[in-house]
Amino acid sequence: MERKLIITIDGPSGAGKSTLSKLLAEKLNYTYIDSGALYRAVALKVQQDGADPDDDESLYHLCSDLAISFHQEKGRLTVMLDGKDVTDAIRDPGISMLASRVSAKKTVRDALLGVQRRLGKGGGIVVEGRDMGTVVFPDAEVKFFLDASLETRGERRFHQYRAQGKRYDIGTITRDIEKRDSDDSRRSLSPLKPAHDACTIDSTDMSIEEVVAEMLKTVAQHLSSPSK
Repeated sequence: MERKLIITIDGPSGAGKSTLSKLLAEKLNYTYIDSGALYRAVALKVQQDGADPDDDESLYHLCSDLAISFHQEKGRLTVMLDGKDVTDAIRDPGISMLASRVSAKKTVRDALLGVQRRLGKGGGIVVEGRDMGTVVFPDAEVKFFLDASLETRGERRFHQYRAQGKRYDIGTITRDIEKRDSDDSRRSLSPLKPAHDACTIDSTDMSIEEVVAEMLKTVAQHLSSPSK
C-alpha cells in the first residue's frame, strides 16, 4: 500500500497556494485543507459578532463556540460557518486583514491547532497556510514554501477578484498584501517563514503547470525513498 504523506504548502498572500494545493491534491487523490479559511472564518465571526479582536477572553469564548466545516463537491471547497456558506464572504479584503490580526493571537491559534491536526490525522492531505510546515505539522514528509514577487501577487489577486465580479483598486490590493506580509512575518507567534527543510519555489515566472510538475517530482522522490 502506498504511503499517504502529509504535504504542507506555506507562503504569503497571492502566491498561488490555494490553486496549487487544490491541483496537487487532485493529482495525488489527497484531501485538500485550507487552513487559512479557518482563520478567515474566525475573523468573519469576530466582525459579525462585533467582538474585540484584541480581547483574548472574547476570542476564547468565540472560538469555543465556533462551528466550522468543509465540504468538497465537484472540485469546489465550501466553507460553512454556523451552518451558512461563507466561502465567498471570507475572501473579502477586509476579512483578510482582520484574519491576519486575529491569527496573531495565541488564544485563536491554540483553539485551531487541534482542529487542523485532527483533519490531518492519517496523512493523505495537502494543507496550505502560513505555519503548516513550521508549527502545525513540523514532521510533515513534504514541505513547500511558495513565493512570488509582490507585483505578481498583487496582479493575481486583482484578477481573482475581477473574476468574482469584485472591483478593487490594484494599488490598494498590493499595499494590503505588503502590509499583511509584514504583519505575518514580524509577529512573535508562529511567524510566516519557510520551514528549514522546505522546498522553496518562486512562481513569479512559472506557469501553474510548471509549479505542479515540480511539486509532483518532489513528492515522487519522497514516495520512492524508504520511510523513516
